[in-house]
Amino acid sequence: MERSANWSVAIVTALVFSYPASSALSADLKMVTKAPPPAPPSWWSTLTIDGYVEGGITGTSPKPADGINFGSLFTDKADRPLLNQALVTIQRPLDPKATGYDFGFKLQTLYGSDARSTQFLGEFAHSINSIDQFNIVEAYGIAHLPWLTSGGIDVKAGQYVTLEGAETIYALTNPFYSHSYIFNFGIPFKHTGAMTITHVNSTIDIYAGIDTGVNTTFGNEIFPNGLPSANNGDDNKAAAFHGGIALNNLFDGALTIMATTHIGPENPDTPAIAAACNCNPNGALRYLNDVMATWTVNKQLTLTTDLNYIRDDGFHATGGGAAQYAVYTINDWLKFGVRGEIWRDNNSFFVAAFPGNFDFVNAELGLPNGSFTGGSTTYAEVTTGFTITPSVPTNPLGIKQVIMRPEIRYDTSLNGTTPFGGGTKSSQFTFAGDLIIPFTIK
Repeated sequence: MERSANWSVAIVTALVFSYPASSALSADLKMVTKAPPPAPPSWWSTLTIDGYVEGGITGTSPKPADGINFGSLFTDKADRPLLNQALVTIQRPLDPKATGYDFGFKLQTLYGSDARSTQFLGEFAHSINSIDQFNIVEAYGIAHLPWLTSGGIDVKAGQYVTLEGAETIYALTNPFYSHSYIFNFGIPFKHTGAMTITHVNSTIDIYAGIDTGVNTTFGNEIFPNGLPSANNGDDNKAAAFHGGIALNNLFDGALTIMATTHIGPENPDTPAIAAACNCNPNGALRYLNDVMATWTVNKQLTLTTDLNYIRDDGFHATGGGAAQYAVYTINDWLKFGVRGEIWRDNNSFFVAAFPGNFDFVNAELGLPNGSFTGGSTTYAEVTTGFTITPSVPTNPLGIKQVIMRPEIRYDTSLNGTTPFGGGTKSSQFTFAGDLIIPFTIK
């Protein structure tokens, strides 16, 4: 009996003490057979390739005899369907959470009628004599450098769109098909140069850069006849400053304010222009100033105010005004928007029409062109419209989304001039709309 009891105790003791050991061994085996942790994402993993196709039409009342909707650039052709933009973007953006060094790039190209007014001088500007043209919207490299401040500094070099204004060349960020006078005539479109963005803290960003001017690249050649080369990349031999300050996340993120300026000579450096302004085009400055405030009132309503002032020292010309936007989200597929604007072209210098395919770039270069102005006019416009994003059923084309933006717009002169209807009317109504089909490749 005693011997049997001893064996029982031994067996129980062995089982008790062997259990943890066997569990540990099992855990060790699991650790050995566990899949290795996933590799960190590669630099290329955030590369995207996407774009959209946009087309629209603008009906005008009364119909202008010259077929031009005066006061517009992208929607200037009355009663004519337009392929505004076939746009493709390839980019590797900076990681917004990066605390160390990070690098990225962006290449954005555009084909369509909007390219007539957004060309870089000297770069495809005279390559296609058609209403539909090709251009580069942006092509730059960018680096995040963890220097000086807690947020670090971003440095961008190459070709990029302006800091200024509430509206953009990129159609998807605009509430309306047509554009404001400020966008068309009060701010630059694009620049070639370098820009720094200093993230002082979560509230303050400071922008400072140098570029070749408005819509310009490099190179300036004047022929013996006093006219510049059609392939000129710059209309003068002077650089410009571009910069400003942004106040972000005010009132718990509800309010953002951005004040920007572009200062530099912009008139063509030709004998004819020098005689017309009685100035040195390389030293006569043009100031393009803009202040934009965006207030998210609540989840449905967003208000944006855009204030603009422009002055050209060479021709002693001034212009400027204000635009107010209100966008109300009705539901997940429907938004309603209103824009009201007043803009004064004090010396009949800034607001113009460019009926020919090369008229816009030729005017920038100082070459002969068919552009015409609307006189010293105080312009007013009111635009109302919807952004409609209906659900799209599965289809053979793989289209996942469409965007429609119908609008009604009223333009008028507040001081009795007649810039509309081929120079015969003081006002005009337009009924317009576009269709945007976005796509993603990667």
